[in-house]
Amino acid sequence: MASVGEVLSSYQDLWHVEQSFRMSKTHLRVRPMFHHTRDAIEAHLTIAFTGLAVARSMQAATGLSLKKIITTFRPIQAALIRAGDHTQLIPADIRENAADIVHQLTGEPGH
Repeated sequence: MASVGEVLSSYQDLWHVEQSFRMSKTHLRVRPMFHHTRDAIEAHLTIAFTGLAVARSMQAATGLSLKKIITTFRPIQAALIRAGDHTQLIPADIRENAADIVHQLTGEPGH
């Protein structure tokens, strides 16, 4: 028979797994895909679990929620415009709050 500590530990592990699935569906927007080959299924799972691992790592490094990280980075955009022989790069405007997160993750300034 399992001890009280083992049961509580198992429930805590289950809670973390369920939280990860909620994160995947809500914030990472992972959706069911109906693949027909083993390679496609494995690729989909690899991408989904890699995204979850990166998200968990970012949360651990910053102490921020995944929702906060995503809403901070989502507006960042850059553009490369080509007109004839001319190319113009419009760089991303990285706000201070996003730069702070980059610094927490890398130790490097975000600008």
